Amino acid sequence: MWLCRAGAPTNSPATEERTAVLRRSFVLSVAVLAIAGLVSVSACSNSGNDQGGRATSGVSTSGSAAGAHNANDVTFAHHMIQHHQQAIEMSDIVLGKQGIDPRVVNLANQIKAAQGPEIQQMQSWLSQWGASAMPTTTGMDPGQTAMPSMGPSPSQSGNPNGGGMPAGGGMMPEGDMAALRNAQGVEASKLFLSQMIEHHRGAISMAQNEIGSGQFPPATAMARSIVSSQQQEIDTMQNILASL
Repeated sequence: MWLCRAGAPTNSPATEERTAVLRRSFVLSVAVLAIAGLVSVSACSNSGNDQGGRATSGVSTSGSAAGAHNANDVTFAHHMIQHHQQAIEMSDIVLGKQGIDPRVVNLANQIKAAQGPEIQQMQSWLSQWGASAMPTTTGMDPGQTAMPSMGPSPSQSGNPNGGGMPAGGGMMPEGDMAALRNAQGVEASKLFLSQMIEHHRGAISMAQNEIGSGQFPPATAMARSIVSSQQQEIDTMQNILASL
């Protein structure tokens, strides 16, 4: 009897309870790991879907941006390119002279640095829109695309030397460009400043029209920048002119 009981010992209640606790802990751990795995897979899947959605949205936005323009945007780009080209031509003329006030030299370089990239940007827009490119020349030859008149300025009104482009918009007629080419020293500095002030005022009027009537956000943003920067340059030029 004693040997039989010794060969088949029974677990105590404490041992059985510990075993049950360990078993429950093991099952709980497995369940937690399984849930964590499912969450991880779901997160990866959602991330991939989100990235795909953003990529699709980005392409769609880019495509719609190229088409979100109107006739005023095209006109603004065409005319402002030509306007900027003449400003750069005027700057090159004065930079090629001797005896120019250093402040005028700095201003001319500043104008070229700002307006050159803007020309390239507007040409890129025209290409995106499938619009025809404007001629690269900046003179006032007959037959050029006319710029909407902003009202004749004192130096342009009735000037017979103007070409196909009507007076207005701040554009200098050929007679004024010739006067700038022939001027020297202080007189050249003064003439450049007075002409560029008028030129900038025309650009501001064109930009304000784009702000009010344009549809393409980058173009209206450029127009706002032109209004701000060129008004500051007008103030600077008026101060320089008063001191010469």
